[in-house]
Amino acid sequence: MEVDFLTQVVLPLSLFLIMLGMGLSLTAADFTHVLKDPKAVAIGVVCQMIMLPVMGFVVAKVFSLSPELAVGLMILAFCPGGATSNMITYLSRGDVALSISLTAVVSLVTPFTIPLLTAFMMTMLMDQSQAFSIPIVKTILQLIVISIVPVAIGMIIHNKFPVFSARAEKPVKVFSVLILFIIIAGIVAKNWDNMAGFFVQTGAASLSLNILTLTLGYWTAKLCRLEKREAISIGIEVGIQNGTLALLVAGTLLGNTVMTIPAVTYSLLMFITGGVFGWLVNQRSKWGINEPIDFKRSS
Repeated sequence: MEVDFLTQVVLPLSLFLIMLGMGLSLTAADFTHVLKDPKAVAIGVVCQMIMLPVMGFVVAKVFSLSPELAVGLMILAFCPGGATSNMITYLSRGDVALSISLTAVVSLVTPFTIPLLTAFMMTMLMDQSQAFSIPIVKTILQLIVISIVPVAIGMIIHNKFPVFSARAEKPVKVFSVLILFIIIAGIVAKNWDNMAGFFVQTGAASLSLNILTLTLGYWTAKLCRLEKREAISIGIEVGIQNGTLALLVAGTLLGNTVMTIPAVTYSLLMFITGGVFGWLVNQRSKWGINEPIDFKRSS
C-alpha cells in the first residue's frame, strides 16, 4: 500500500474535523460524569485501556499475524472509541451519556499512550531488521494537535454558540461516519488488486477481535452489576474503535501503510458487528423477557 495524498493530507484534516465535531457535542458535564458514576466509568476505562490491548495481542498471536500487521492491530486496540461508537450506542439503546463520557476521557489519554505503547509493541513484535524508530515526543505533539486541540475548540464553540452546536451535532456525526467510509473506499480503490489478500491476512483476526471485545466488554460490565444500558455502552466503546485515528497513526504518522490494513478491515466489519450486537442485546426486552431486578441498585 502506498503512502499518498489521501493519508498525508485528507486523513489528518478529516480527523481534525471529526474531533472538532466531537467537541461540539461535549460539555464539562460529560467529564464530571466520572464523578457522578465513577464505577461505570472506571470499568469502561479499564476495559478500554487494558482488556482491549490484551485481547488484541492474544488475537495477533493466535492468528500468527506478520510483525507489521500485528503492530497495526495493536495500534487499533490502543485507540479510543469515537463518534461511531456514540452513534451505535444510541441506536442500541445504551447509555449515551456514559458512551460520550468514556470517549471524551479516553480520547484525552490516548494521544500520550498510543506512541509509547506502539513503540513498545514494535520492539516486542518486530526484529531488528524490521523495526524502525518512532519519534515519541513528536508523535504525541501531532496527536495532541489533531485530536485534543480540535475537541477543545469544539467545546469552546459549544459554550459560546449552543444553538449552532446543537444544529451542527447531527450533521457532523453523519459526516464522521461518511468520511471514514470515503477514506477506506479510497484506500481500497487504490489497492483493489491486493484487497482480497488483505482480508485473507487480517479479516479473521479483525472480526475475532471485534466480536470478542464487544462480548467481553458487555459481560464484564454485567458481572460487575452495572445496568444493562451501561453494559451496552461499555461493550460498544470497547468493541468499536476510532478507525480514522488508527489509520492516521499507522499511515500518516508512521508512514507504514501495511500497518493500516487491520484498521481498514476492522472498520469495514465493525458497522456490521455493531449493528448485530445492538440487535442481539435488545432481543430480551423486545420479547418482554425482563432481566432480574437488582434490589441493591434500586433501593
